[in-house]
Amino acid sequence: MAKLGDLAKACKSKNAGPFELTLDIVFEDAATFEKVRASGVICPELFARLYGVPAESVVFTEYPPAFAFKATIERRIASGAVGDGDVYGAQQHAPLLDVEVPL
Repeated sequence: MAKLGDLAKACKSKNAGPFELTLDIVFEDAATFEKVRASGVICPELFARLYGVPAESVVFTEYPPAFAFKATIERRIASGAVGDGDVYGAQQHAPLLDVEVPL
């Protein structure tokens, strides 16, 4: 098993407007991307589980030309609202880093 944070070239999050977050996972090469893709670990259900949103609401895209996965999810608290601890959504990728991927 390998952690996603060790496999990915980049793992980042950002606002997709005040009510949504976009999470990107990008790999260095096609071989690593394809191994992770074949594992089936990165899927809408993963994002739903990690971020407490319904799987049906996760907009999930695999983008092989860039060796990347992208997911857009609802923010639990709108950007800048009372209780929001990350106005830009830039620290929300952290739960992905410890995801175990069987290779």
